[in-house]
Amino acid sequence: MRTIWVLGDQLNRSIGAMADADPASDRILMVESLGKLRSKRWHRQRAHFVLTAMRRFAAELDELGYEVDLRRADSLRAGHDAHVAELSPDEVVATEPASWDGLEMLRDLGVTVVRSNQFLCHYEEFAGWADGRSSFKMEDFYRWQRQRLGYLIDHDGEPVGGRWNFDDENREPPPKGGDDPWPDPQASQLDEVDRRVLADLDEWGVGTWGADPDGTWATSRRAALSRLRHFTREVLPSFGPHEDAMVERSWHLAHSVLSPYMNVGLLLPGEVCDAAQQAFDDGGVPINSAEGFIRQVIGWREYVWGVYWLWMPDYRSRNALGADRPVPPAFTGAAETDMNCVGTCIEGLHDRAYNHHIQRLMVLGNLAMLHGVDPWAMTDWMWSNFVDGAEWVMLPNVIGMSQWADGGKMATKPYAAGGNYIDTMSDYCGSCRFDRKQRTGEDACPFTTLYWDFLARHHERLVKNPRVARQVRASERLSDLPAVRERAVEVRSMLDDGTL
Repeated sequence: MRTIWVLGDQLNRSIGAMADADPASDRILMVESLGKLRSKRWHRQRAHFVLTAMRRFAAELDELGYEVDLRRADSLRAGHDAHVAELSPDEVVATEPASWDGLEMLRDLGVTVVRSNQFLCHYEEFAGWADGRSSFKMEDFYRWQRQRLGYLIDHDGEPVGGRWNFDDENREPPPKGGDDPWPDPQASQLDEVDRRVLADLDEWGVGTWGADPDGTWATSRRAALSRLRHFTREVLPSFGPHEDAMVERSWHLAHSVLSPYMNVGLLLPGEVCDAAQQAFDDGGVPINSAEGFIRQVIGWREYVWGVYWLWMPDYRSRNALGADRPVPPAFTGAAETDMNCVGTCIEGLHDRAYNHHIQRLMVLGNLAMLHGVDPWAMTDWMWSNFVDGAEWVMLPNVIGMSQWADGGKMATKPYAAGGNYIDTMSDYCGSCRFDRKQRTGEDACPFTTLYWDFLARHHERLVKNPRVARQVRASERLSDLPAVRERAVEVRSMLDDGTL
């Protein structure tokens, strides 16, 4: 009898080796790795989400007549070895994993590896697209994806609406009060499976930070499909205009919050984009919302997947700016902060294991880069705390995008900004004790102080970059630059010791 080894982020009967599985000839192996669970300080909801989804998928397969070996072991490798020793399968087959180390492990164990269809562009196809290119612009990749997949394309091969990108319509600042057009996400009732997982986490000493799950995150395919229907029907129409906005009164705005389900296989990107396309075709979604959302899925998400495989394994060690500070205590929950934007994001992270992309990039990532946080430490922290975290997700997004640790290999400029940007795109600054307009003094916004210090600290490198050279030269003309840099030393010290 053949064994199909299903990893914890492949929870779908249509993925890879499961696509042609037969209960009469195939046994299922799933491993809960205690070593993996204890390898990081996982957010409680992150650990609960993956483990609960695995157990529900195992139960689903059992109901379909499969013999399921769901076993607990010190490591994935140990689980595999124990399964083989006990059951002597004719062959062990697995779908390509989502991590470089996972693929190396499967090859080392002699497992037959089946090509993954969990993404719309396999990493070998991405490498073919990238071959010979001097730059890897996401926009170029996105347009190639649109053409080959057919999303929002007219019969003549041109983009619907005559444009490839409606991003300029999707950068509106947050609306001022009133009736917000953002329906609440669906929620599920916790059951005995959830409670058993939480009890196990407590027993193992795993998931010690973060709030208990409240049903926000679906842990079955049925519930994930319901979330998808709710998003395309109720939320997608208002997705576009404020997708870069941040507000205290809503943690989700019109974001889909579907990424966790795609990242563990409960949803597939094709069915998500098909649903968005259908909603647009039916006339219920404006083009800027449909295009903006589909771009996030077939553009950015698949681009990140592709560059991860293209540049691994040495991409992990990139640190072009020589950053070496630890993740601030204000991020880890070890200290409170007077920075309202950071405090709001961390409160949301604690409560839901989630921030949307602008909070991650322009608040948490931006501050970490300006401060000089070690890029791998930041990657590891985000990987372990976000419900949709994975190495392939976080490495390019943190190393390449938010920390610019690859020196521009992925992003053409560092995404550095002071308090003015946060004030424009959020309502955070109005109730913050810091003044975004001040660069020096105890009331100066730490983002503003560190922004100008960052440009001065990395002057030699950044003045050669045409996308930020103007700002670098502006920093040279600041009459109070010496005082700004002196204040920046104090700010970084307070960030390190958790007193800011």
